Amino acid sequence: KVQAQEKTTRVKARVKAEALRKHIEASDKVVIMGHHLSDADCIGAAAGMYRAARFSGKRAYIVVDTVTRSTEPMIRQFQANKEYEPDLFVNNQTAEELMDENTLLVVVDVNRASYTECPRLIEQAKEIVVIDHHRITQDAIPKSVSCYVETFASSASEMVAEILQYYSDKIRIQREEADAMMAGIIVDTNNFMNKTNIRTFEAAAFLRKNGADVTRVHQMFKEELDDCRARAETIRNAELFDGCYLIGECPNQTKETPTIVAAQAANEMLDIKGIKATFVVTNYNNLIYISARSIEGVNVQRVMEMMGGGGHLNLAGAQLQDSTPKEAMEKIKDTLRILKENQEI
Repeated sequence: KVQAQEKTTRVKARVKAEALRKHIEASDKVVIMGHHLSDADCIGAAAGMYRAARFSGKRAYIVVDTVTRSTEPMIRQFQANKEYEPDLFVNNQTAEELMDENTLLVVVDVNRASYTECPRLIEQAKEIVVIDHHRITQDAIPKSVSCYVETFASSASEMVAEILQYYSDKIRIQREEADAMMAGIIVDTNNFMNKTNIRTFEAAAFLRKNGADVTRVHQMFKEELDDCRARAETIRNAELFDGCYLIGECPNQTKETPTIVAAQAANEMLDIKGIKATFVVTNYNNLIYISARSIEGVNVQRVMEMMGGGGHLNLAGAQLQDSTPKEAMEKIKDTLRILKENQEI
């Protein structure tokens, strides 16, 4: 329930970078994985880990089972560059075949086994490294040889960019990797507006020095008209609850993955005067996804934890099975009532 405090010392990042290098050098190959339905921060952090593995002379693979429209432009940049292996991005089945006793599994932007792109890899891996900026939950990934979780960090991409600075003085990041990590930071901070601290800007400056271009990154995230309309419809039909909470449902007929549009709508609704927290639900692949956002004073992480999810105090989410959007919206209201009665919000 406590707000994460920004840290100015980089001792921990330096120690974790050294430990990561030793684990990578002791392995035969590296498999890198984020959460299910990878977003920009997943791909960005994974790209940075790929560069660390390649610098140490190891083959590396990034697990992406479902390519969304938001990550497709980033992945296409890597595929268009012949310096990268054709099998850099692999699906779940191929990733499982790659795993053996000497394969290091690096998990980025998630610390819950059930939320990873391929949970079976957690069971197969002998050694696991976790790098994440979300709060650790009760079902966090077990048996990790190194767990680097900094909840004050804006994104996993920021953490990886920092690690790379201490990994080796001779490491050289490619333009595609710098763009991907910059994209991860920009998306997770909502254009440097949320959860941004001194180290966020220093990480962005480091990536800029290595060829990241903000204009090029923004070009990758141009939107379809259908997505803008879906977001507008979500806001138009949102229900005001208890005078300061907005709860809406995002249509799932968008060209973009509806979970991304739902998160964008939740961010936009937070700009409305008098609104302290927003919740947007959407139905996708037989699951109900909830995106929760808030300003200071409302702990949406606590709300989502009570619904089986988690995240940060001001940015959180959850997934519900065997439920409908309407039922999920009612469950959000019930949870808010309980927390209000207990004086937790």
